[in-house]
Amino acid sequence: MQIKNKGNKPTRLGFGEGVRDAAKTNPKVVGIGADITSSVSMNLFAEAFPERFISLGIAEQNCMGAAAGLALSGKIPVFSTYGVFAAMRTTDQIRISVCYNNVHVIIGGAHAGISVGPDGATHQALEDIAMMRVLPNMTVLSPCDATQTRMATLAAINELNGPVYIRFGREAVPNFTNETQDFRIGKGQLLKPGNNLSIIATGHMVWEALQAAILLEKEGIRARVINIHTIKPIDETIIIKAAKETGVILTAEEHQVMGGFGSAVAEVVVKHHPVLMDFVGMDDSFGESGKPEELMQKYGLTAENIAVKAKQLLRSRA
Repeated sequence: MQIKNKGNKPTRLGFGEGVRDAAKTNPKVVGIGADITSSVSMNLFAEAFPERFISLGIAEQNCMGAAAGLALSGKIPVFSTYGVFAAMRTTDQIRISVCYNNVHVIIGGAHAGISVGPDGATHQALEDIAMMRVLPNMTVLSPCDATQTRMATLAAINELNGPVYIRFGREAVPNFTNETQDFRIGKGQLLKPGNNLSIIATGHMVWEALQAAILLEKEGIRARVINIHTIKPIDETIIIKAAKETGVILTAEEHQVMGGFGSAVAEVVVKHHPVLMDFVGMDDSFGESGKPEELMQKYGLTAENIAVKAKQLLRSRA
């Protein structure tokens, strides 16, 4: 069955909806802002619960320290800003104050990936997965669309106890997740069966992977498509099964290839069932200012590029 787009919607909006909806039933949820409340959709929470929202200005390191203190005091703080600041400007505070204490702080890494577009290289988070997944106690989530981002945010707040980093974007992207899906942190999702190769994707690249599979099917190639929305802890079972049954794996991410999602998948594969692999992502490069769709095309983060790499992999295997 073909998965259909229900209409484009920004994943940042799914995050804001998730925080607001969690707060409706959980009075422990508090919000922390850094002067870009609307840009990351935290305004939905701030408008619904103004007495539980604190704006600390453009002081991300202070925001993270305050979040750790609130968590140690029994609250569930949610702090969100652009991913380049949320994951990297605050790395020291996240490592020592949040992860070392293993406190329940939700960190929203907004405007992730190259698709931020005109904001340019300084605001395009392309290293945040690598930074966050290496930290002990940290859970790293990278949902595929707005609906799944809302689900992931609700689960992060209501089901977990330690620190959580949730990665999401700015632009409106295809929203194709079923509202009734069984979303479970740490469990990947088989979106399309296939035995010729496996395309394992995360975040916005899941839709591109699905479209690539459609292109490949026209040439008689049946690609398995897997959505890994939880990068840490990663679902080893679904990855190992894909390696054993298809023998070829291609990963796709809107992030640097080195140290990112593809590396996380490769760690599982090389340990449990080595197979031929390749990676679609940023190839050791900063981004630049431009229209999101033009940047995705220039840097090879499209369905067409995924399909090309998939065919190259299959030819090298033969």
